[in-house]
Amino acid sequence: MVFGLPLHATVVYLQGSANPTFNLRFKELLQEQLGSRIDIRSYGSLGNFEGPPGPVITLGQEALNQVIEQDTHRPILALLVGRSYLEGISSDHSAPVSAIFYDPPLLRQALIGRVILPQASRMALLARPGEASRYDTLIEQLAYYDIEARVFLVSGEDALIPALNRALGFGDFLLATPDEAIYNARTIKHILLTTYRRNRLVIGPGHAFVRAGVLASSYVPLADYTETAARYIREWERNGKLPASAYPDDFSIEINRQVARSLNIPLPDTQRIIEEVKRMLKRAPSGEAQ
Repeated sequence: MVFGLPLHATVVYLQGSANPTFNLRFKELLQEQLGSRIDIRSYGSLGNFEGPPGPVITLGQEALNQVIEQDTHRPILALLVGRSYLEGISSDHSAPVSAIFYDPPLLRQALIGRVILPQASRMALLARPGEASRYDTLIEQLAYYDIEARVFLVSGEDALIPALNRALGFGDFLLATPDEAIYNARTIKHILLTTYRRNRLVIGPGHAFVRAGVLASSYVPLADYTETAARYIREWERNGKLPASAYPDDFSIEINRQVARSLNIPLPDTQRIIEEVKRMLKRAPSGEAQ
């Protein structure tokens, strides 16, 4: 026995978000995936007591920052964070960090647009000055699918609609990115009104925007997300290391069918879209879209 646990027991620690109800639901789902042999404890319960070895799971950006600031040496599994956020975190800390990214990968999002609009050959993106190079890998990958993609710069809030109009003059659809400076609650209505007046559709940046009027976006259901997290924990249990950061393999798609009807776009069954996108991703060129 060690610390009151059987020798074979595994302990993992959870640093939750600011939403206790969500934290409880997440812990329940993760516990179902891991089984009762693995003990999920609150990270805050450690205090000054080091406790049994085990990784720390963080839920969201704030939780990740809190754990890093405490300078833990435990491996960290960062959940509910976007890829760009993790890339911006300083490496001046001792804990190895792996992540299961929560934001949809842009290549997947773009291919959803292609499956919905099979005739689409051009796609537009909006970016702030200095950010356009972030999409170079994506643009190269889309060329493999015979999709020409182009980035249009938004130099400020007043320049948003003029840049959007230029983008819509080029692209068969607009791929919205997780850039909150461009796509947020204040701007999305104006973006959608301008886009649909031009008879164009918007894909992304996340499924929450679909309710606002975006045509479609992919997302990972919480049950699938916790299943992936459990797989990471079991891998750590086997060899003492967390797998490399990645996106979950499985995903779903949320579609605003009312928007599709207003644009006279015939939609395949949602599952057919998912299967076709997965098939296309299997033959994707090397390198991940960011």
